[in-house]
Amino acid sequence: MARREDPFASVARYTGLAFLLPAGTIVGYIIGVLLDRAFGTSFLRVVFLVLGIVAGFLALFRELDRQTKRDGS
Repeated sequence: MARREDPFASVARYTGLAFLLPAGTIVGYIIGVLLDRAFGTSFLRVVFLVLGIVAGFLALFRELDRQTKRDGS
């Protein structure tokens, strides 16, 4: 018999998924802006923005994979 999950736990888990991509993007951009200010450049914000987006997608895919394996077994 399958154990039913608390609906509030499901809401919390999927709400966390909704914040993974924007959080990675924002953190990457902020790091890029701070490094641009420190080094007097103007391209690092774009580099770290892209890295933040990639990191956000990777975190999102890993979490979805983890949840799929948890729900499937």
